Amino acid sequence: MAKNLIIVESEAKTKTISKFLGKNFLVRSSVGHIKDLPKQRLGVDVDGNFSPEYITIRGKAKVINALRKAAQSSETVFLATDPDREGEAIASHLAEEITNKNNKVQRVMFNEITERAVKSALERPTDINVSKVDAQKARRVVDRLVGYQVSPILWRTIYRGLSAGRVQSVALRLISERENEIEAFKAEEYWSISARVQKPESDTFVTKLFKIDDQKPAIQNENEAQKHTDAIKAQDFIVKDIIKKPVVRQPSPPFTTSTLQQEAARRLGYTAKRIMMIAQQLYEGIELGKEGSVGLITYMRTDSTRIAGEAIDEVRQFIGESFGKQNLPNKPRTFKVKSSAQDAHEAIRPTSVAYQPEKIKRYLTSEQFKLYDLIWKRFVACQMASAKLEQTIVEISAGQKYLFRTTGSIVVFSGFLQLYEDSKEESDDANNSADGVLIPADLQKNDALSLLELLPQQHFTKPPARYSESSLVKELDALAIGRPSTYAMIISTLLARKYIEKNKRQLVPTELGRTVCKILVQNFPEIFNVKFTAFMEEELDKVESGQKNFDQVVSEFYKPFHTAVKSTEQKRDVIKEDLQKEAGEVCPKCGKPLIIRWGRNGQFMACSGYPDCRHTQPLEKEDVTTDEKCEKCGRDMVVKTGRFGKFLACSGYPDCKNTAPFTMGIDCPNDGCDGKLVERKSKRGKTFYGCSNYPKCDFASWNKPVAQACPNCGNNYLEERYNQSRGNFLACPQCKAQFQKEEGENVVVAD
Repeated sequence: MAKNLIIVESEAKTKTISKFLGKNFLVRSSVGHIKDLPKQRLGVDVDGNFSPEYITIRGKAKVINALRKAAQSSETVFLATDPDREGEAIASHLAEEITNKNNKVQRVMFNEITERAVKSALERPTDINVSKVDAQKARRVVDRLVGYQVSPILWRTIYRGLSAGRVQSVALRLISERENEIEAFKAEEYWSISARVQKPESDTFVTKLFKIDDQKPAIQNENEAQKHTDAIKAQDFIVKDIIKKPVVRQPSPPFTTSTLQQEAARRLGYTAKRIMMIAQQLYEGIELGKEGSVGLITYMRTDSTRIAGEAIDEVRQFIGESFGKQNLPNKPRTFKVKSSAQDAHEAIRPTSVAYQPEKIKRYLTSEQFKLYDLIWKRFVACQMASAKLEQTIVEISAGQKYLFRTTGSIVVFSGFLQLYEDSKEESDDANNSADGVLIPADLQKNDALSLLELLPQQHFTKPPARYSESSLVKELDALAIGRPSTYAMIISTLLARKYIEKNKRQLVPTELGRTVCKILVQNFPEIFNVKFTAFMEEELDKVESGQKNFDQVVSEFYKPFHTAVKSTEQKRDVIKEDLQKEAGEVCPKCGKPLIIRWGRNGQFMACSGYPDCRHTQPLEKEDVTTDEKCEKCGRDMVVKTGRFGKFLACSGYPDCKNTAPFTMGIDCPNDGCDGKLVERKSKRGKTFYGCSNYPKCDFASWNKPVAQACPNCGNNYLEERYNQSRGNFLACPQCKAQFQKEEGENVVVAD
């Protein structure tokens, strides 16, 4: 009989922890939350200090009964759920369920799943942190109030099944307002002038016009550029000055949740959701052959850059032995923690630098290896010596009026750069043509240079870049909107709700998303804004630290919020009417004007004489250009809609009549088929989804496939489903598991 019971959240952890503790411990999993608010009603007593009504999650009764039975036959029960607010709430609910079977219940926490960390935590058990539980409860209640009372407004003004989340909607606002800026942007023309020059019997190099009459160049059109080009050609090019200065580059701190999502999205191209899923696997444990299951990284939900002393000692010893003492600083590096950070956990780092990525590569999937390699290298590099560079700036005069400049640098001592260098955001401005060039080593001050070629170039100012997942995470983190651990869910929810879509890794608001944003911002300006959302995070932190009470924070939020909801409810007919636009066409049945309305499948045209006339027709849409090129003529392919659904057609039509299937990026599930799933229409015009290899393959489904793996069985896609009680949700066609799109703050409720 086991003497002690340890309860963790994830089934994957049980095997790893059992290996450390042996036969005296029984390790079981709660498989996440066991209780939550009811789905079909508010579940919050607004008249009774906002007490939440937690009920057992469907399907969890069997898990709870098994845990009760195990607790009854155990000496002590250790609740080892994740060391964050969610984990504390799960621990609290578990304690409520098993205390009547075993009243010796204690809380243990570890930042990494290693033998040392687990045993150390068991030696120092604590009580459940009530303030942390209250902070999670406050977030859940506030998010439920927002979702339950605002979502129905969207249902009645747009269509049923939409949702409004407290943090999700502010992220949508950022994306929508960026799109507004892009559309309002007016490009302005400007010109640059570069010169290819050469010292006799030396290498050529490019230099760029830096100043005209000691002022930054402001060349606005081709005529001005030509005038300057003609004037420059008549000048002598002389090296006016060569400036050399040392530059020291410091390594970046180890990863936090936010910076890991940013860097992995840029460098590896993974979504935030996928990054966190892979990191969870690395944290919970990987089978390393005879060594068994090993947790490879510390807890991946953190906004601290703090590093444990023993980890610093280990990595410094490794650097000295592997890279030489010249790459080891005199003392360990420490990194500034931002004021809003919760410093309960360390930074994300390998549990031991001895697990070098290349040595354990054969045990990891390709994705696991790439992410672990990134985490391992960033951590080791953060404790290595600074890189030393020598920057050279060459200034070249072309007469008295024109000054050209070239900048180059060489690495004198690589330091941490030999292991790791940060990537750049795609929207970052690239170095201009005269920066980072190779400068001839024999160049001297006062050298005369020959002008080989002048290179005037036209440019246009660019609008602000759309957000990528990486840059949106960076912005949310900088504005203190939500917690880093929620960013992946925020983005995936916006995509699932079709409020935004991806185009070449950029996040673009859909017409639906912009409409939802417009309604929320116009009617709840004090709630769906950056400052208020960041303020709410501060309030939740105060609950966790014990500075404020749960009911105090929720009450202060609810009073003005409820007033705004009642005001908006009274004018919902006006809001709905404002959304309707004249289509510019008349009804073919009764002759009345057609208007553009919203339905579950998007916008459509309907007769303004409804309900007397119920005529509707599709809204004509412009062709959407894709990244694919026509295999016959090389021009862009565009998305078109025919009688049998969407397809790709050459933009060169009618000169080129090439077409191709419009695939959804999902492999056909039929065994042995190499086709892709495509959208089609039946003879009666109803949309369905089939295989691109039809008629060789007869796979077909009425439910829209979604390129998202099932978290339950791993099937390569889910399907969109809908019913009146639940609205939109996802279901797996393989294991039949259903996933309500309401995790975190995104709440869907029934009328």
